[in-house]
This record gives sequence, structure tokens and C-alpha cells, in this order.
Amino acid sequence: MDYEQKAKTVADCLMGYKRDESGWKVCKKSNDVVVSWRPSTEFPGNVYKGEGVVNGSLDKVWECLKPIPNGLRVKWDNNVKKFELLEQITEDISICRTVTPSAAMGIIAPRDFVDVILVKQYEDGTITSNATNVSHPVCPPQSGYVRGFNHPCGCICVPISGEPNKTQVFSFFQTDLGGFLPRSVVDSFFPSSMAEFYSNLTKAVKSLKDL
Repeated sequence: MDYEQKAKTVADCLMGYKRDESGWKVCKKSNDVVVSWRPSTEFPGNVYKGEGVVNGSLDKVWECLKPIPNGLRVKWDNNVKKFELLEQITEDISICRTVTPSAAMGIIAPRDFVDVILVKQYEDGTITSNATNVSHPVCPPQSGYVRGFNHPCGCICVPISGEPNKTQVFSFFQTDLGGFLPRSVVDSFFPSSMAEFYSNLTKAVKSLKDL
């Protein structure tokens, strides 16, 4: 499998989602984020977009988000229980396994996901993580976890001109959770979990300031 090419395609895909504002329907608003959705072209589900401004420099926000083993994300993101590096492909591209806890009062069992992840920086200072599902020989499906599949997803952190202590954060999720979940459970889970993601990210960035 050409992991590098697959990862680069995801980065272009996410930037396309960010630029294309047509068809998004707002499904949740909070002080931290506006969450919207539209039908996915990747699988028979939805792609969800989160958009919010986080109080914190781009460096601090990225420190909380960057996809590395033993990083801060597992500490603050309630939907990431474990994050393991399976293979480092290049300096910016890796294959990782993410384990998520049970959710929705136990209706959603623990999941695991195997993704190729590209970290990409742009000339304007924007930094992104871009992920999509792959198979990898060292990590077949395991008992105790339902194997889920992330379609192009990730985070885009954009510096705000003139405001070095604020960062615009876009997040995109389009996940086939696998198993036999009712569509209604999935559709109610993502908007609320994304609002929680932004709330917890904001708190994590704030706690970094206090170090």
C-alpha cells in the first residue's frame, strides 16, 4: 500500500472541505465551537466539521493536538484512550493505532482504528494532522475491540493575523464506527463529542499556560 500517497491525498481532501462551504448544516453550537455536517462522499454516513477559536498560541494548541505516542492528547481527549505508533514511514508520516473507550452510556463498545497520519505545515503557518484508515500487518483486528474506520479526518490549526494568542481550529470527523450501531446513536454521538473535544482542548491549552 502506498501510505505516503494516501496520506497526501487526505491533506488535499481536508483543505477542500475547509474551502468548500456549500451544503453544511449546523447541528450544534456552543461557546467553543460550531459543529456542522453534510453527507460524506467517502462512505454511507456523514462528515462532521467543527470550527472554533481557541485562546492560545498556535504552538500551544498544536502541542495539545499533535499525534504522537505519549503526547498530551490522551490526557485531555476523552475519546482517545491509547495512541500507539505502529510504523514511522517518513519524518511527517506515520501509521498509528488509536483506541477509544466505550461511549454513549456503553451503547458504543470500545473501538480501535489504524490510520496513516500526515503532519503538514503550510507557508502561512497553518499546521495540520491528516488521517485515514489503512490496514497494517502488525495490527489485525483484535478481540475486545470493534475495528472502526476513519475516512479522511483531522485538524487544521490556523494562526489568526494580529492575534498571536488565538488559534482557529477546524476539525473534521467522518468515521465508520463499525459494528451494528443504530444510525440515530451515531448521529447524536458525533456533534456532542465534538463540542466536548473543543471544550476539553480549550481547558488543556489553558493549563499549558500555567506550567
